[in-house]
Amino acid sequence: QVQLVESGGGLVQAGGSLRLSCAASGRTFSRYFTGWFRQAPGKEREFVAGISWGGGSTYYVDSVKGRFTIYRDIAQNTVYLQMGNLKSEDTAVYYCAATTISPIPPAAKEGYDYWGQGTQVTVSS
Repeated sequence: QVQLVESGGGLVQAGGSLRLSCAASGRTFSRYFTGWFRQAPGKEREFVAGISWGGGSTYYVDSVKGRFTIYRDIAQNTVYLQMGNLKSEDTAVYYCAATTISPIPPAAKEGYDYWGQGTQVTVSS
């Protein structure tokens, strides 16, 4: 069992940056494949980025490639999502999710066993 807590959301102007954190407790987080998802009002929850156990493989949805970076700090038991050049369409609640078995594909929500409570990101234009 692992518990996930997101933080770092907030209000930012278009073109700005934010860094989201997903802190894990309960188990060694480095043994979990971790993903970030987001859900905007009235829309389905969508995959944003994912990172493998050791951090050697990362995955991104096309709309954030070149703007977002996912990485993990094993010592801190935390996965981060660095978001840059933010756009109004990035506004959503962002969720961290984890699983011990790498989901195929990484974007498959049903492949994740543990979810955080979410953190709101609002980008003003």
